[in-house]
Formats: sequence, structure tokens, C-alpha cells
Amino acid sequence: MKREKLIVEKRKILGKKVKKLRREGVLPANIYGKDIKSVSVQAPQKDFEKVFRQAGETGLVDIHLDSQTIPVLIHNVQTDYLGNYLHADFYKVNLKEKVKTMVPILITGEPKAVVDKVGLLMNILSEIEVEALPEALPEHIEVNVENLATVDEQITVEDLKAPEGVTLLTDPSQVIVKIGELVSKEAEELAVQEAAAAEEAKAEATAEAGVAPAEGVEGEAPEKEAKPEGKPEEKKEEQKPQEQKPQEQ
Repeated sequence: MKREKLIVEKRKILGKKVKKLRREGVLPANIYGKDIKSVSVQAPQKDFEKVFRQAGETGLVDIHLDSQTIPVLIHNVQTDYLGNYLHADFYKVNLKEKVKTMVPILITGEPKAVVDKVGLLMNILSEIEVEALPEALPEHIEVNVENLATVDEQITVEDLKAPEGVTLLTDPSQVIVKIGELVSKEAEELAVQEAAAAEEAKAEATAEAGVAPAEGVEGEAPEKEAKPEGKPEEKKEEQKPQEQKPQEQ
């Protein structure tokens, strides 16, 4: 694998003052590792972007600091909401010792289920953890999905073939991709319309049967329905002689 290189220099500006560096197009960073004391460094933003685009977090990068060449992996890259790089860590590795890191998954091919319009491809896992010597770390793990032909068919970590010298550490039962049911927007809208029509038909049938709708059962509907019976009594109040007799009894 091709190793990128990045020239850095020691950084004297620390803390909140690093904002000034960023405005000048300089990226603040740190170099750290098991057998090295943490060093604050800086590098031109453009140079870092070019290297990171090629190496990602799994590719080895040779950091040139003064007269030293330090093999590192790029870790903990911080960005703002616009995607501008704010800070990065360079993790020094021992080329003879295995390291653990996350590697992105690359989906290749088009599932037969999608081609035949039987289902949709669901990407569930985007990266997996691996262990390998620094120089054996893969840029990505390739997953071919062409043979997925039916709904619920899936590929798990256990189905993957790890590159030589690489151990997959992610749970083998973890699903990477799966074929889901094909549900179009038209089908969803039709289901909503059918549900609304069913509710309307139910309400009409209830009204024809003389039964109060469900909303009325929990509210004040029964008392309101009793008012028509009270109206004649209000009219009888105008005929005081006829209405007072029943009350005296």
C-alpha cells in the first residue's frame, strides 16, 4: 500500500489561541503513542486535506518532523458544521505490532432484488473493527450484494472473507446489509386513504344504528342528547297553573 507523507512542525500556539492558526490556513494537531511523548504540531490545511483524502483513518502516513520520520495513523479528526477541519491526532504505530481500528465497508454490485423490483437494499453497518499489522490494514472491506434476491435475505460479518493478515473483531452475527420490503410512496398514500375511508364508513354505520360515536362516549354527548326532552318542559313553565300542580303532588 502506498504510504502518504505529511510535513509538520512543532506548534507553540496552544489552547484557544489556535483559532488564529485556523484563520491562517494551519491545522493544529498532536502526535502521540506508546513510546513517544505527546507533541503539539501543526500542518498546512491543504496538505492535510490531500493526505487524509488518500489515507483516511486506516492508511499509514509518514509524518516528517524535523529530522524524524514517524509512521502514524490519523485519528480523531474534528470538523465544524461546514466540514472544515479543526484538529487531528497522529497515532504513532509500531510496524511490528498489530493495531485495532475501524475500517469502512464498501458496497459493490446491485442486488437482484432491487433489479427485479422485489425489495430495497438496507445498509445497516458502515464500518467494522479489524486487527492487523499497520502495513496490512485494508483501506476498506468490500461487500458484494449482487446475489441478494429475496426480502429478508442478508449478509452478516460472519459471511465476510477477511483479507490476509486481518482479523475481523466485530460481532459475527452483526447484519451489514439486508433486503427490505418494497414500499412505494403511492402504496403508503393508498394505505392512509383506505384507513381514513374505513373510519368514515364505521362512523356512518354507527350513526345509522342510533349509537353515539366513540368520541361521544368519553365526552358530554349523552347529556346534550337529553336536551330535546327538556325543551317541552321549558315551554310548560309558561303555563304555570298546569305545571305547578305536578310539583305540589
